[in-house]
Amino acid sequence: MAKRVINFYAGPAGLPLPALERARAEMLDFENTGMSVMEISHRAKEYDAVHNEAIALVKELLNVPDNYKVLFLQGGGNMQFAMLPMNILHSGRKADYIVTGSWAKKAYKEAVIVAGDNARCIASTESEKFCRLPRPEEIKLNPDAAYVHFCTNNTIYGTQWKTFPETGGIPLVADMSSDMMWRPFDVKPFGFIYAGAQKNLGPSGLVLALIRDDFLEMCSDKLPTMLRYKIHAEKNSLFNTPPCFSIYILRNVLAYNKQLGGLGVIHENNLKKAELLYGCIDKHAGFYKPWVTVKEDRSTMNVDFFLPTEELTAKFIAEAKQNGMVGLKGYRDLGGIRVSMYNAVTVPQIETLVSFMEEFIRRNG
Repeated sequence: MAKRVINFYAGPAGLPLPALERARAEMLDFENTGMSVMEISHRAKEYDAVHNEAIALVKELLNVPDNYKVLFLQGGGNMQFAMLPMNILHSGRKADYIVTGSWAKKAYKEAVIVAGDNARCIASTESEKFCRLPRPEEIKLNPDAAYVHFCTNNTIYGTQWKTFPETGGIPLVADMSSDMMWRPFDVKPFGFIYAGAQKNLGPSGLVLALIRDDFLEMCSDKLPTMLRYKIHAEKNSLFNTPPCFSIYILRNVLAYNKQLGGLGVIHENNLKKAELLYGCIDKHAGFYKPWVTVKEDRSTMNVDFFLPTEELTAKFIAEAKQNGMVGLKGYRDLGGIRVSMYNAVTVPQIETLVSFMEEFIRRNG
């Protein structure tokens, strides 16, 4: 078996080993076609079965109601930052944006380009360097909003919404790129959800989206064809050649998630990982200083902390790599250490990291 490291990269990120092993076994001859799935026409029945199985698994794992469409889109989250307001914010419609990190801020900026003052920032913690989420009383909703946009997990700064904003019936729209399927949740308050696959679902090149039928009906028909959600829904995400291999790997990951027991089991594992890592950080708070200041806002996916000096930070990263752990360097604008522990990261792998952290402080504290 090839040597595998413990992968803490924030994205593209690690994938479950069984999903990769399945791909390896089928790489040269998929379903007795004599071809890789990457070589098969996206109109062929063999690929069609993969495509529809991936959609069915999304619906099953998330308990998606019948009045939603599952879409496979391209262009990453950045494309959705613009594509969403282009589809919805026409005919004078307005939307509210909650800014809790770099990606939420970028989404808001793109909406302003599309819709001007009709895109409104209604809460932000940027003045505090995004070290917490806004409290409910800080969020000033507008009753005329077509949707309220927020990012469920802050990949860079390490905050996460455990309870979603209350909007009084205004559709929620969420960028779930870094925590989609980390736990079960109620889809029904959401008009639209989108998630770049490369963090918690599969490889880069694919965006998974859910759109509610009434939200879909609000979408503009006066856009270039590729930018219309209605077209992608009507064509079952096969209007153009989709990222077939990315969808195939997504199918493998979701099938493995189902085999594990579904999102309830995955949630339990994620909570165990967070308890282990934050437990170590809190135990040694004078040495491992967390970035997020409000414990209830701490992310289960991305954990940021700082060591006393830059020299110790560099030593921590280098020694961790020597011990088979990679991807721990913090985001370039923040620094420190970032541990990304998406679904594919196992509880034993976090136990290994925590043991290393305990030994590191014993030698360097």
